[in-house]
Amino acid sequence: MTRKHVLIAGVTLVALIILFTFSVQMARILMGDMTAATIGDGIGYAEVKGPIIDSQETVKQLDDLRKKNSVKAVVLRIESPGGVIGPSQEIYAAVKRLAATKKVVVSMGSVAASGGYHVAVPAAVIYANPGTITGSIGVLMKLSNIEGLMDKVGLKAFTLKSGKFKDSGSPVRKLTEEERAVLQGVIDNLHDQFVRAVAEGRKLPVEEVRRLADGRVYTGEQALRLKLVDRLGTLHDAVMEAGRLAGIEGEPTLIIPPKKRKLLRDMLFGEVAEAVRGSVRKEEGLSFSYELE
Repeated sequence: MTRKHVLIAGVTLVALIILFTFSVQMARILMGDMTAATIGDGIGYAEVKGPIIDSQETVKQLDDLRKKNSVKAVVLRIESPGGVIGPSQEIYAAVKRLAATKKVVVSMGSVAASGGYHVAVPAAVIYANPGTITGSIGVLMKLSNIEGLMDKVGLKAFTLKSGKFKDSGSPVRKLTEEERAVLQGVIDNLHDQFVRAVAEGRKLPVEEVRRLADGRVYTGEQALRLKLVDRLGTLHDAVMEAGRLAGIEGEPTLIIPPKKRKLLRDMLFGEVAEAVRGSVRKEEGLSFSYELE
């Protein structure tokens, strides 16, 4: 074998090693297995953005920050009008678990209302901008009725059910007074859960929170006067406060947990799946939410 052949073989081997390493890293990124590389202690950072439909990714990030020894406090940025009650309560529970071991500082963006406010209340300190829209402590249920339209086009719907309340809220018939009372009872119970969570998190009397919890929204300035938030300030203010609570001098390093990266298949079909989920929720007839309308 000539020297030229040895050189070519060596270059080829190095190229293959580099390609293999790159491929492994890309695969880890696409599968969402990359971990945040950090040096020393810092402040964890997580976000709740947009309508709250699913909680799994946010809960995972909050739990990851809770388990990291290098994370000395956490800033949670909220930019959300709220959403579905179950996922909102799951994120609230994750924030509460985190707040039991580390200081959590919330930074509210333009909107942190209803479910977006619900997930904030376990925090040690809540920052809002003066013009942040928050509050909206209440439960929303939307029903539609297309019975008149069906009559016009000559369509009839028939339902077989196991109990008289099984199809309560059906869009193809009127809601009875008995059904209305049952559904109102559900709404009242969900509302009471929300009120109790706010009272516990904000250390306020339940009756005081109940007085504020009529569904109305508040600006950041109004919320401060009503003790629904602690301070007016920006995201930077919240980060600096978290650093102070953690005993970190100067501007703290942000530790951001890895987000699950979407595969090409997920990106292609994600919007279709979301549209189908929305359609299914509408067809179910019943939809309870902690959501700013």
